[in-house]
Amino acid sequence: MTGIDLSAPMLARARTRLRRLPAASRPAILRGDIRHLPFRRASFDVVLATYGMLQSLLSDADLDAALAEANRVLRRGGLIAIDLVPDLPAWSEYHRQVRLSGPMAGGGTVTLVETARQDRRRGVTMFDEEFVERRAGRTRTRRFSLAFRTVPLPALTARLDRVGFRVLSTAGSYDGGRLDVASTVWLVLAGKRRAAC
Repeated sequence: MTGIDLSAPMLARARTRLRRLPAASRPAILRGDIRHLPFRRASFDVVLATYGMLQSLLSDADLDAALAEANRVLRRGGLIAIDLVPDLPAWSEYHRQVRLSGPMAGGGTVTLVETARQDRRRGVTMFDEEFVERRAGRTRTRRFSLAFRTVPLPALTARLDRVGFRVLSTAGSYDGGRLDVASTVWLVLAGKRRAAC
């Protein structure tokens, strides 16, 4: 499958929405690489790694680089909050299932056709996505693929420790539920102990 860069349209949409805010309230929007953050050392109090962001890093070296960068840009005592999808390796494979279908803003319909594949040896789950937009008798199809890797929680906490974080809490739900084998989410909150190694 050929990949497409969705970041440019998403950034343009975000900038359009930001213009609705008072100038003094507009946050900056930057596009960057989480393995090489474009910020000075000790610039932030919090880093958020939302919904599986770290799981898109398919190598140990990339994951370690992203965690070290988060440590670098955090002030001493700063926090990193991590949101992971733990059950990806257990997902069943499927081929060309319609996962979403409905109306689009401005008329027309959009359908998401998805294929899920597993590379169990590497612990990688791959999704081939096809968005089909139908509007005014015209059809436009966009295709791209995503891949995610689930690192066991003990391995992740060991990595956090190596780069200078201390795990403060974990949860297995967005309302603070206990982390267990049935959890559909892993939430990890860690604090910066020292400078990155």
